[in-house]
Amino acid sequence: MPIQEIDLPHRITYLSILDREGQVDEALDPRLSEELLLKLYRAMVLARRFDERMLILQRQGKIGTFAPVKGQEAQIGAAAALEPNDWITPSFRETPVEMWRGKPMENILLYFSGYNEGGDMPEGLNLLPVSVPVGSQMSHAVGIAFGLRYRGQKSVAATFFGDGATSQGDFHEAMNFASVYQLPVVFICQNNHWAISLPRSRQTNSATLAQKAIAYDMQGIQVDGNDILAVYSAVKEAAERGRAGGGPTLIEMVTYRLSMHTTADDPKKYRSEQEVAEWESRDPITRFEKYLTQRGMLDEQKIRSITQEIKAEISLAEQRWEEIAAKRIDPLDMFEHAYAEITPTLHDQREMLRKELEEKK
Repeated sequence: MPIQEIDLPHRITYLSILDREGQVDEALDPRLSEELLLKLYRAMVLARRFDERMLILQRQGKIGTFAPVKGQEAQIGAAAALEPNDWITPSFRETPVEMWRGKPMENILLYFSGYNEGGDMPEGLNLLPVSVPVGSQMSHAVGIAFGLRYRGQKSVAATFFGDGATSQGDFHEAMNFASVYQLPVVFICQNNHWAISLPRSRQTNSATLAQKAIAYDMQGIQVDGNDILAVYSAVKEAAERGRAGGGPTLIEMVTYRLSMHTTADDPKKYRSEQEVAEWESRDPITRFEKYLTQRGMLDEQKIRSITQEIKAEISLAEQRWEEIAAKRIDPLDMFEHAYAEITPTLHDQREMLRKELEEKK
């Protein structure tokens, strides 16, 4: 048999719309409304300021370990590109996405201060709780998408994960299943270059993470993950394709975490200050702010006003969190949400705890 080159249907492209100076490629501009653009900006600033406040609370010992999101706020563009009926399965660094979807900040604080009730989602958000085991949320998204297809619903499931998760078996299993059944899944990889202290170069020898889509015969694209317009456009196109029966898409967002992996981590031990400084010059908020200022949507007074509003909003959320925590949530509630009908073993354990709590009164 002669040697023949196999013609693969997919190629990987890179998408960037907004440069570091806020200049937009007019041919690629999604031309979002002024209302949505300002909403996106405010959401990015809110995510950054809330992240900074949580870091202070963690250092004060008021909340536990969490994963800061500084530098990755453009992920909000992905959430904004989805419809309310679409589902989102986040990992542990999608606080901005959760907030855009409507998860209250007090719930986030409640979760990180050790209350399982913080994972409770208000009705109708179509948002799963944070999935801490790396990569596990991808299979959840595929399962949801399978259910959506089975029910004939024109919705998609979007799942977020980091570059480190592409080394997990969950990633490959989810990608393969979604492709075989042509499920409406948008796989969104936040490539922030570091899986804790392991650099992306030691995760894979592939030139891109997006090209892993080719092996599963699905669409793949690499985007500037600090360009909120590029992120929005890529996810919007992928979601529409999935809704129309075009199958799953893998999107690699090339971004960078400017802070630590979690508050238990010291990034200075494994990366240089020069590297961080280079990525600070690509800050997604600064870039978007320049764009909106050049278009006359923002000025110094407007920015100060938004900052003050956000400060007050975070303060109120903190007050609500403290009020909820002060009510001392009943420990017995933990037995009520594991099974539709409580098992005999859990029943006995609940009664044992009830007696212990009564004896301590």
